[in-house]
Amino acid sequence: MNAAAPLLDIRNLSKAFGGVHAIEGLEMHVQGGAVHSVIGPNGAGKTSLINMLSGVYRPDTGSIRLAGRELFGQPVHEFAAAGIGRTFQNLQVFFNMTALENVMTGRHLRDRCSLFAALLHTKALVRAETACRDAARALLRQVGLAGYEDVPSASMPYGALKRLEIARALGAQPLLLLLDEPAAGLNATEAREIDALIRRLAAEGTTVVLVEHNMRLVMEVSDHIFVLDHGRKLAEGTPAEVAADARVIEAYLGTGATDDCPRPSPPPEGEGANAGAAYA
Repeated sequence: MNAAAPLLDIRNLSKAFGGVHAIEGLEMHVQGGAVHSVIGPNGAGKTSLINMLSGVYRPDTGSIRLAGRELFGQPVHEFAAAGIGRTFQNLQVFFNMTALENVMTGRHLRDRCSLFAALLHTKALVRAETACRDAARALLRQVGLAGYEDVPSASMPYGALKRLEIARALGAQPLLLLLDEPAAGLNATEAREIDALIRRLAAEGTTVVLVEHNMRLVMEVSDHIFVLDHGRKLAEGTPAEVAADARVIEAYLGTGATDDCPRPSPPPEGEGANAGAAYA
């Protein structure tokens, strides 16, 4: 981490659902070009945080600044336009489209063709559509899905669909990529593929905020880790610092670490899948 101004600056962020405080007075600073993970026990507020950072939930108080731009209170599309892309814990894929078409839906956010061009199907529109299709193909190759371009997403294996969501999010050329449990439901081989993909994205300069229960993946890919507990920041630091923090061990990681990697208990099935589990 360096002393440069953070890409994402979160101050005094709070969100309550009824009498339950999902996030309370949270302060976080995310530096550009690094992988930041958010971990914590079930009910810590991780899903609520991701939903606020993508505009799905409106915070009760606080500030969310991306590259100096205040996003508090803005609608979802303004978060996307500002440069925040995300994936979902539970797949949000257009199953009636091919893999290429799915990625193109993300890419269209950055297209700049007018309504006039679309109505008349001008040469400018044709050029834009060609560029969009070429960029989508390149993104599929980037996430390891070359050859899937014309495959209906409904026919793709689960692990490939996880990477397809990442490709679609990248299509919007985000400044910040939010990954909500990208390894959830994957086998060991598929999880290693996600691990390698996150490493490649970081090496190429993509800033990532990762929420993940797979602690081996978190410890291997993270430059910086934030630990939440009951909606508050319990600790932060490098993977080594967090793994050695007595407060973190007590609250989340436990004392039975093996293979030099702490392993938490798996989350209950369906955690964070709906508003009733928003503070998961």
